[in-house]
Amino acid sequence: MSLSAELPDPTANLLELLDLSNADGAQTDEDIFVGVSERQPRQRVFGGQVLAQSLIAAIRTVDADRPVHSMHGYFLRPGDAEQPITFGVERLRDGRSFSARRSHAYQNGVPILSMIASFQTPDSGIDHQAAMPEDMPDPESLPSTADLLGGFDHPVAKSWANDRPFDVRHVDGGIYVSVQGERVAQQAVWMKTFGPMPEDPNLHRAALAYASDYTLLEPSLRRHGLSWISKGLNVASLDHAMWWHRPVRVDEWLLYVQDSPSAQGARGLSTGRFFNRDGVLVASVAQEGMIRIPEGTLAEHR
Repeated sequence: MSLSAELPDPTANLLELLDLSNADGAQTDEDIFVGVSERQPRQRVFGGQVLAQSLIAAIRTVDADRPVHSMHGYFLRPGDAEQPITFGVERLRDGRSFSARRSHAYQNGVPILSMIASFQTPDSGIDHQAAMPEDMPDPESLPSTADLLGGFDHPVAKSWANDRPFDVRHVDGGIYVSVQGERVAQQAVWMKTFGPMPEDPNLHRAALAYASDYTLLEPSLRRHGLSWISKGLNVASLDHAMWWHRPVRVDEWLLYVQDSPSAQGARGLSTGRFFNRDGVLVASVAQEGMIRIPEGTLAEHR
């Protein structure tokens, strides 16, 4: 079944998505969980949702003193947002310091996402990080997605403006309708959940995985003057990798700095870094996506 889109609090919506149920009585050598789907105007499961749920499923099988530090996943098929998702977790390894899990998300008996995650008992060692970009405007000074799209009478615009659990604010202007300013393969986005989150750090890690899929392919589009409503544009995430470096709270503002080092062969590669407001690098992300456009579209945007 799909999660109701009528919940008054989008943060409560997110928490319900991450609250997987155990599939009692399943005859399998995997740990089985079931999650609801978030209703979408185009009926395709949001990639960040299935990433976060697959991660939660894997976390459920690991000792609480071993937090996740990385995951690598492939999107295999589009998911149906009108159906629940079944998650099967294989316990690959439990070593002295590290654990590894393989998590598959299934619909209609076939996998829609395959992911491997690694967990580590906290340890000490060398410590350094990249610096947060300087002179970033405060998120409070920037328009939200609701400010930019709230006036459009379109189901996708309404969903992005009102139903998303994260407040998303582009430093250089969103590319929802058009691309303003210099056409570069970089951008920065502030984001946080609209409401407070529970103290459970695993929920914050999973929610960050959810939100990391929102805007990560946009630098490739921005570089070529393509907005989300460019005629004939077809975009889909192909894979997603994420590394958690330090503790994170998603109900406090995070700066998501993004870059696309290459686009070719109808694919665009993007990398991202999450910083908190104190300049601490909390996570890094990489994703390649399919980006297809009709012949002649780029000429119209030059």
